[in-house]
Amino acid sequence: MVDAVVIGSGPNGLVAANLLADAGWSVEVLEAQDEPGGAVRSDRGVHPEYVNDLFSSFYPLAAASPVLARLELHRQGLRWSHAPRVLAHPLLDGRCAVLDRDRSATAAGLDRFAPGDGDGWLGLCDIWDRVGDGIVSALFSPFPPVRAGTVLAARLRAAGGLRLARSLVLPVRRLGEEEFAGEGGRLLLAGNALHADLAPEAAGSGGFGWLMSMLGQFHGFPVPVGGAGALTAALVGRLRSLGGSVRCGQRVTEVVVRGGRAVGVRTESGEAVPARRAVLADVSAPSLYGSLVAAEHLPGRLLDDMRRFQWDFATFKVDWALNGPVPWSSAPAARAGTVHLAEGVDELTRCASQIARGLVPDRPFLLMGQMTTADPTRSPPDTQSAWAYTHVPHTVKADAGPDGLTGRWGAGEQQRMADRMEARVERYAPGFRSRIRARRILAPATLEAADANLHNGAINGGTASLHQQLVFRPVPGTGRPETPVKGLYLASASAHPGGGVHGAPGANAARAALRSTRATMGVLSAVQRLLAHRGRTGEITRVRGEGG
Repeated sequence: MVDAVVIGSGPNGLVAANLLADAGWSVEVLEAQDEPGGAVRSDRGVHPEYVNDLFSSFYPLAAASPVLARLELHRQGLRWSHAPRVLAHPLLDGRCAVLDRDRSATAAGLDRFAPGDGDGWLGLCDIWDRVGDGIVSALFSPFPPVRAGTVLAARLRAAGGLRLARSLVLPVRRLGEEEFAGEGGRLLLAGNALHADLAPEAAGSGGFGWLMSMLGQFHGFPVPVGGAGALTAALVGRLRSLGGSVRCGQRVTEVVVRGGRAVGVRTESGEAVPARRAVLADVSAPSLYGSLVAAEHLPGRLLDDMRRFQWDFATFKVDWALNGPVPWSSAPAARAGTVHLAEGVDELTRCASQIARGLVPDRPFLLMGQMTTADPTRSPPDTQSAWAYTHVPHTVKADAGPDGLTGRWGAGEQQRMADRMEARVERYAPGFRSRIRARRILAPATLEAADANLHNGAINGGTASLHQQLVFRPVPGTGRPETPVKGLYLASASAHPGGGVHGAPGANAARAALRSTRATMGVLSAVQRLLAHRGRTGEITRVRGEGG
C-alpha cells in the first residue's frame, strides 16, 4: 500500500506526485497509455529523422511557473531552447507583426504598422513590470490566493486600479482598438487570446491575450531541447529518484470509496491499488465525477452542475516533416517559433463565429509551430519539423467551406481538412506544399484516443471563458482541488487555474492533500494527548482512593 495514488501521468499528475514524494510520501502514478506524459510527448512517428511533438510544444507558462522552477528539473537534464523570434503574424501584403524578447524590437515593428503603436506596446510592458510577478504568483497559488492576492491588489492599485481592471476584462478586440491604431498590436493580442477558446469579442479575452503576450515578451515561448517528451522525462526521472513509481498501461476505471472516503483505485484489469492517505486525479472533471466516482458518492447538485460543464473548442492538428524551411513571403516569419495565420482580427472573429455556430471554418485560423527554428535538434540541417492546429466545433452542423465536411472525420474528411489547412499556409508561403516530406493527421478523436483528457481534441480541460474560471472552475464552488469525497483531489487542467503546462493544478492538489493530512494528524495528536492526560488523572484518582 502506498500513501497516494495519482491517476494520470500528465504534467499535473507528475508535479503532484513529485511534491508528495518531496514530503516523504510513497507515491504510485497509474497511466492508461503505454508511455507517460499526457499531452506532453514527442516521437519520430512522422519521419524517423524528425522529432515531432504530438500535442503541446511551446511552454511560456512553464517558463514563468514558480511550481516548475522549484522542482529544479535542470538537474534531471532538462534544457530549454528559444527561436530567434517568439511569434510572428504575417499578412498577405508582406507586413508582419513580430513578438521579440527585446521589447524595443517588438515596439519598433509595431511602429511600422502605425506610428506611436510602439509606445502603446511599451506601455503594456510597463504595466507588466509593475504587476506581472504578482499576477503570476496569484495565478499559480491555490484559490483564493490570500497572500499573493493581497500583494497583487496593492500593485494593481498602484498601476491604475479600476482602470487597469477594466482593461483586463475587456474583449481583446476592444483592448486592441484602445491601445493601437494599427493592426500589428491588435493581431498580437487577439492571436494570443485564441491560444484558448476566447473569441475576440469574449469578455476577459483582452486580459488573457495581454497575459500570453507579456509571457512571450518577458519569458519567450521556449521548447524543451530534444522534444516535449524531455520535460516529461525530467519529471518522471525526478519522481523515481525520490522512490516514486510510474506504471503505464494501467487504465483506472474506478475510485474506490468507503465511508465517504477514497481508499484507492481499481484498474481495467481488476487490480485494486489501495492508498493510505489520498487519491489525486489528473483527469478531466467529467471523467472523475459520475464515471470514476460512482454517482451515489456525489451530491446531486454537483452532478447537475457537471451537465453544464463546457469544453473548450475541439482541435484538428497536422504534423509535418519538411525538406526545407517554410518559404514565407514575409521574411520575419521565418525566424519565429510560433506563427499565427489569419488575415486580420475580423478574420479571427469570423472563424470563431463559425465554430460557435457549428460550422467547420472555411478559412481556419492556424496556430503553427516551426520546431527546428526553435530547437535545431528536431530535424536534419536545412529542414523543418513543423505542425499546425486549428479549432473546429465539437458538433459539426455543416461545412462553411466547399468540401462537405461533416465532422465524422473519417479518413477522407481528415485528408480534405488537412489539405485545407495546407492551402492556408500556401497563401502565406508559396511553395510550402512542395516541401512536405511526410505528414501526420491528428483529428479530434485521434487526439482523445492518445490522451483521454483531450476530449474530442479539447486541449484546455474546459473552456477558459469567465463563467468557468476561478470559483466557477470546474463548477460553481470554491475553485479548489478538494472534492466531495474525502481524500480525493482533482489535479487536472479542469481545476483552477486551468489549461497550459505549468503544473499549478497538480501542485494545488498535492498541497491540499498534505494540508488535510497534517490537520488530521493534528486532531489525532490532540486526542492522544487528551486521552493520555485523562489516563494520568484517572491513575492518580485511583491511587488516592486506595490510600484513603
